[in-house]
Amino acid sequence: MDTEFAKYLQRMRAHRSELRDSVAAVDDALAAPISRREQWLERVHAALAELAHDFDVHIELTEGEGGLYEDVRRSSPRLSGRVRRLTDEHVRYAAHINSLLARLDGNGPIDDVLALREEVTALMGQLVRHRQSGSDLVFEAYEVDLGGSG
Repeated sequence: MDTEFAKYLQRMRAHRSELRDSVAAVDDALAAPISRREQWLERVHAALAELAHDFDVHIELTEGEGGLYEDVRRSSPRLSGRVRRLTDEHVRYAAHINSLLARLDGNGPIDDVLALREEVTALMGQLVRHRQSGSDLVFEAYEVDLGGSG
């Protein structure tokens, strides 16, 4: 394995760990007592803001020039469909996170906090599956395990 690619994979592993931690922080915020509505909303907002940042970095690392997806398309064209699905998910998930942040910033209604918690919980599950799919793609393309925890 070439040294530049090995360095890139190290960055990917480190970032995957940060992204996993951001999802866990959102999960922790969601688990807080909802009866303290304002504190709960603030905590969820803060965790989602950190997740939004980490997800943007994830998109840049994978889709940016010289990034993972570019290399996979070039070296393993058979996986291009899976890369396209993952990039489509990036668009959808980033938009969903940003719309949640906008609502939490007061730019949309939050009438039902329980429904909001369910919506964010469902999104976290989707992000976990997205992360798993990305790991599977890397293994299929390079036979490299990015690891589950960092």
